[in-house]
Amino acid sequence: MDQDVDAGPLWPNPPELPLPTIMDQRWSNAIFLHWRIPEAEAALFMPAGVRPDVFDGSSWVGLIGFRMRKAGIGRGPAIPYLGTFNEVNVRLYSREADGTRGVVFLSLDADRLPVVLAARAAEIPYVWSRIHHHWSAPGTTGNGAHGYTVRRFRQGGRSRFSVAPHFNVPVDDPLSVHLTARFGMHGSFRGRTIYIPNSHEPWPLYAAELHDLDDGLVEAAGIRVSGPPESVLYSSGVRSRFGRPRVVTGKRQ
Repeated sequence: MDQDVDAGPLWPNPPELPLPTIMDQRWSNAIFLHWRIPEAEAALFMPAGVRPDVFDGSSWVGLIGFRMRKAGIGRGPAIPYLGTFNEVNVRLYSREADGTRGVVFLSLDADRLPVVLAARAAEIPYVWSRIHHHWSAPGTTGNGAHGYTVRRFRQGGRSRFSVAPHFNVPVDDPLSVHLTARFGMHGSFRGRTIYIPNSHEPWPLYAAELHDLDDGLVEAAGIRVSGPPESVLYSSGVRSRFGRPRVVTGKRQ
Protein backbone atom coordinates (compact mmCIF):
# COMPACT_ATOMS: atom_id res chain seq x y z
CA MET A 1 0.00 0.00 0.00
CA ASP A 2 1.25 3.50 -0.81
CA GLN A 3 3.04 5.24 2.03
CA ASP A 4 0.77 8.28 1.66
CA VAL A 5 -2.47 6.39 2.26
CA ASP A 6 -2.75 7.35 5.91
CA ALA A 7 -3.43 11.04 5.07
CA GLY A 8 -2.60 11.94 8.66
CA PRO A 9 -5.05 11.89 11.57
CA LEU A 10 -8.71 12.46 10.77
CA TRP A 11 -9.52 16.17 10.83
CA PRO A 12 -6.06 17.46 11.72
CA ASN A 13 -5.92 20.56 13.85
CA PRO A 14 -5.81 23.67 11.66
CA PRO A 15 -2.34 25.22 11.60
CA GLU A 16 -1.37 28.45 13.27
CA LEU A 17 -1.03 31.11 10.61
CA PRO A 18 2.17 33.15 10.29
CA LEU A 19 1.26 36.77 10.90
CA PRO A 20 0.08 39.01 9.46
CA THR A 21 -3.30 37.68 8.31
CA ILE A 22 -3.59 38.79 4.70
CA MET A 23 -7.20 37.82 3.99
CA ASP A 24 -10.37 36.69 5.72
CA GLN A 25 -13.23 35.05 3.80
CA ARG A 26 -16.13 32.63 4.04
CA TRP A 27 -16.85 29.70 1.73
CA SER A 28 -20.42 28.41 1.48
CA ASN A 29 -22.54 25.95 -0.55
CA ALA A 30 -19.45 23.96 -1.50
CA ILE A 31 -19.63 21.00 -3.89
CA PHE A 32 -16.67 18.62 -4.20
CA LEU A 33 -16.43 16.23 -7.16
CA HIS A 34 -13.28 14.07 -7.43
CA TRP A 35 -11.83 11.54 -9.87
CA ARG A 36 -8.77 9.30 -9.63
CA ILE A 37 -5.91 10.05 -12.00
CA PRO A 38 -2.42 8.54 -12.36
CA GLU A 39 0.25 10.08 -10.14
CA ALA A 40 2.49 10.60 -13.19
CA GLU A 41 -0.21 12.72 -14.84
CA ALA A 42 -0.60 14.95 -11.78
CA ALA A 43 3.20 15.31 -11.55
CA LEU A 44 3.24 17.17 -14.87
CA PHE A 45 1.43 20.09 -13.21
CA MET A 46 3.41 20.29 -9.95
CA PRO A 47 5.64 23.35 -9.42
CA ALA A 48 9.26 22.89 -8.34
CA GLY A 49 9.72 21.58 -4.81
CA VAL A 50 6.42 19.69 -4.52
CA ARG A 51 5.05 16.38 -5.72
CA PRO A 52 1.58 14.87 -6.04
CA ASP A 53 -0.07 13.90 -2.76
CA VAL A 54 -1.28 10.34 -3.26
CA PHE A 55 -4.15 8.52 -1.56
CA ASP A 56 -5.03 4.86 -2.14
CA GLY A 57 -2.41 4.61 -4.86
CA SER A 58 -3.83 7.48 -6.93
CA SER A 59 -3.67 11.20 -7.38
CA TRP A 60 -6.99 13.00 -7.51
CA VAL A 61 -8.39 15.87 -9.55
CA GLY A 62 -11.21 17.92 -8.11
CA LEU A 63 -13.97 20.08 -9.58
CA ILE A 64 -15.12 22.35 -6.76
CA GLY A 65 -17.84 25.00 -6.76
CA PHE A 66 -18.65 27.36 -3.89
CA ARG A 67 -19.84 30.80 -2.92
CA MET A 68 -17.13 33.19 -1.75
CA ARG A 69 -18.64 35.51 0.85
CA LYS A 70 -17.47 38.54 2.80
CA ALA A 71 -13.85 38.43 1.65
CA GLY A 72 -11.74 41.18 3.17
CA ILE A 73 -8.11 42.25 3.34
CA GLY A 74 -6.33 41.41 6.58
CA ARG A 75 -8.68 41.52 9.53
CA GLY A 76 -10.62 44.42 8.05
CA PRO A 77 -14.27 44.45 7.00
CA ALA A 78 -15.54 42.61 3.94
CA ILE A 79 -15.05 44.35 0.61
CA PRO A 80 -18.46 45.50 -0.67
CA TYR A 81 -19.63 43.74 -3.84
CA LEU A 82 -16.19 42.40 -4.82
CA GLY A 83 -15.93 40.35 -1.63
CA THR A 84 -18.84 38.08 -2.57
CA PHE A 85 -18.90 36.00 -5.75
CA ASN A 86 -19.17 32.50 -7.17
CA GLU A 87 -16.07 30.39 -7.87
CA VAL A 88 -15.49 27.06 -9.58
CA ASN A 89 -11.99 25.61 -9.58
CA VAL A 90 -10.11 22.60 -10.90
CA ARG A 91 -7.37 21.46 -8.57
CA LEU A 92 -4.78 18.81 -7.77
CA TYR A 93 -3.20 17.85 -4.46
CA SER A 94 0.41 18.53 -3.56
CA ARG A 95 2.95 17.71 -0.88
CA GLU A 96 6.34 19.12 0.08
CA ALA A 97 9.31 17.05 1.20
CA ASP A 98 8.55 17.93 4.85
CA GLY A 99 4.97 16.63 4.51
CA THR A 100 3.22 20.00 4.14
CA ARG A 101 0.10 19.39 2.09
CA GLY A 102 -1.62 21.81 -0.25
CA VAL A 103 -3.52 22.23 -3.50
CA VAL A 104 -2.35 23.21 -6.96
CA PHE A 105 -4.98 25.12 -8.91
CA LEU A 106 -5.18 24.41 -12.61
CA SER A 107 -7.96 26.97 -13.12
CA LEU A 108 -10.25 29.15 -11.02
CA ASP A 109 -13.37 30.60 -12.62
CA ALA A 110 -14.92 33.65 -10.95
CA ASP A 111 -17.64 36.12 -11.90
CA ARG A 112 -15.98 39.33 -10.66
CA LEU A 113 -13.63 40.79 -13.28
CA PRO A 114 -11.59 43.00 -10.88
CA VAL A 115 -10.95 39.94 -8.68
CA VAL A 116 -9.82 37.96 -11.73
CA LEU A 117 -7.45 40.71 -12.88
CA ALA A 118 -5.92 41.16 -9.41
CA ALA A 119 -5.41 37.40 -9.01
CA ARG A 120 -3.86 37.02 -12.46
CA ALA A 121 -1.41 39.79 -11.61
CA ALA A 122 -0.26 37.48 -8.80
CA GLU A 123 0.00 34.62 -11.35
CA ILE A 124 -3.01 32.75 -9.93
CA PRO A 125 -4.85 31.21 -12.93
CA TYR A 126 -8.23 32.90 -12.58
CA VAL A 127 -10.64 33.06 -15.52
CA TRP A 128 -13.53 35.51 -15.91
CA SER A 129 -16.78 33.62 -16.32
CA ARG A 130 -20.49 33.89 -15.85
CA ILE A 131 -21.33 31.59 -12.93
CA HIS A 132 -24.74 30.87 -11.49
CA HIS A 133 -25.40 29.09 -8.22
CA HIS A 134 -28.76 27.34 -8.32
CA TRP A 135 -30.64 25.31 -5.78
CA SER A 136 -34.00 23.63 -5.35
CA ALA A 137 -35.78 23.27 -2.04
CA PRO A 138 -36.38 19.78 -0.62
CA GLY A 139 -39.62 18.22 -1.81
CA THR A 140 -41.72 15.33 -0.67
CA THR A 141 -39.58 12.90 -2.68
CA GLY A 142 -36.20 13.70 -1.14
CA ASN A 143 -33.42 16.25 -0.67
CA GLY A 144 -33.10 19.43 -2.64
CA ALA A 145 -30.20 20.04 -5.02
CA HIS A 146 -27.37 22.60 -5.17
CA GLY A 147 -25.37 23.26 -8.29
CA TYR A 148 -23.32 25.63 -10.45
CA THR A 149 -23.29 26.53 -14.12
CA VAL A 150 -20.22 28.16 -15.70
CA ARG A 151 -19.69 29.83 -19.05
CA ARG A 152 -16.37 31.49 -19.78
CA PHE A 153 -16.40 34.80 -21.60
CA ARG A 154 -13.33 33.69 -23.54
CA GLN A 155 -12.05 30.27 -24.60
CA GLY A 156 -15.60 28.86 -24.62
CA GLY A 157 -15.25 26.65 -21.51
CA ARG A 158 -18.48 25.49 -19.88
CA SER A 159 -19.59 23.38 -16.95
CA ARG A 160 -22.80 22.37 -15.25
CA PHE A 161 -23.05 20.22 -12.15
CA SER A 162 -25.34 19.73 -9.18
CA VAL A 163 -25.72 17.38 -6.23
CA ALA A 164 -28.39 16.41 -3.73
CA PRO A 165 -26.81 16.56 -0.25
CA HIS A 166 -27.72 13.96 2.35
CA PHE A 167 -27.65 16.06 5.50
CA ASN A 168 -28.38 12.98 7.61
CA VAL A 169 -25.13 11.35 6.42
CA PRO A 170 -22.10 13.31 7.73
CA VAL A 171 -18.76 11.98 6.54
CA ASP A 172 -15.24 12.04 7.98
CA ASP A 173 -13.66 9.04 6.26
CA PRO A 174 -9.94 9.21 5.37
CA LEU A 175 -10.47 9.97 1.67
CA SER A 176 -12.91 12.81 2.33
CA VAL A 177 -10.54 14.32 4.88
CA HIS A 178 -7.59 13.93 2.50
CA LEU A 179 -9.45 15.86 -0.22
CA THR A 180 -10.82 18.67 1.94
CA ALA A 181 -8.46 19.19 4.92
CA ARG A 182 -6.15 21.39 2.86
CA PHE A 183 -4.51 24.34 4.55
CA GLY A 184 -2.67 26.07 1.76
CA MET A 185 -1.94 26.34 -1.94
CA HIS A 186 1.23 25.78 -3.95
CA GLY A 187 1.78 27.99 -6.96
CA SER A 188 4.41 29.83 -8.97
CA PHE A 189 5.27 33.51 -8.75
CA ARG A 190 8.07 35.12 -10.74
CA GLY A 191 9.68 31.77 -11.38
CA ARG A 192 9.64 30.59 -7.77
CA THR A 193 7.32 28.17 -5.98
CA ILE A 194 5.33 29.74 -3.16
CA TYR A 195 3.04 28.35 -0.49
CA ILE A 196 0.13 30.47 0.77
CA PRO A 197 -1.19 29.02 4.05
CA ASN A 198 -4.74 29.18 5.30
CA SER A 199 -6.50 27.96 8.40
CA HIS A 200 -10.08 26.94 9.05
CA GLU A 201 -12.15 24.63 11.18
CA PRO A 202 -13.15 21.22 9.76
CA TRP A 203 -15.68 21.39 6.96
CA PRO A 204 -19.15 20.16 7.96
CA LEU A 205 -19.12 17.48 5.24
CA TYR A 206 -22.04 15.43 3.97
CA ALA A 207 -22.42 12.63 1.48
CA ALA A 208 -24.15 13.76 -1.69
CA GLU A 209 -25.74 12.19 -4.75
CA LEU A 210 -24.69 13.42 -8.18
CA HIS A 211 -27.73 15.04 -9.74
CA ASP A 212 -26.32 16.47 -12.97
CA LEU A 213 -22.88 16.74 -14.62
CA ASP A 214 -21.79 18.15 -17.97
CA ASP A 215 -18.26 19.46 -17.50
CA GLY A 216 -15.61 20.78 -19.84
CA LEU A 217 -13.37 22.55 -17.32
CA VAL A 218 -11.34 19.54 -16.17
CA GLU A 219 -10.43 18.62 -19.73
CA ALA A 220 -9.76 22.28 -20.56
CA ALA A 221 -7.23 22.26 -17.69
CA GLY A 222 -5.34 19.45 -19.39
CA ILE A 223 -6.71 16.36 -17.63
CA ARG A 224 -9.11 13.83 -19.10
CA VAL A 225 -11.45 11.85 -16.86
CA SER A 226 -14.27 9.50 -17.70
CA GLY A 227 -17.38 8.36 -15.92
CA PRO A 228 -18.92 9.80 -12.77
CA PRO A 229 -16.73 11.10 -9.94
CA GLU A 230 -15.74 8.57 -7.30
CA SER A 231 -16.17 11.07 -4.45
CA VAL A 232 -19.19 13.42 -4.22
CA LEU A 233 -19.43 15.70 -1.18
CA TYR A 234 -21.28 18.81 -0.03
CA SER A 235 -20.58 21.35 2.71
CA SER A 236 -22.50 24.33 3.99
CA GLY A 237 -19.10 26.01 4.38
CA VAL A 238 -16.46 27.42 6.71
CA ARG A 239 -14.68 30.66 7.51
CA SER A 240 -11.03 30.74 6.41
CA ARG A 241 -8.06 33.05 6.99
CA PHE A 242 -4.89 33.32 4.90
CA GLY A 243 -1.38 34.00 6.18
CA ARG A 244 1.89 35.30 4.80
CA PRO A 245 3.26 33.37 1.78
CA ARG A 246 6.64 31.66 1.87
CA VAL A 247 9.03 30.40 -0.78
CA VAL A 248 9.35 26.65 -1.34
CA THR A 249 12.80 25.38 -2.29
CA GLY A 250 13.57 22.33 -4.36
CA LYS A 251 13.71 21.10 -7.91
CA ARG A 252 10.90 19.99 -10.19
CA GLN A 253 10.15 16.29 -9.75
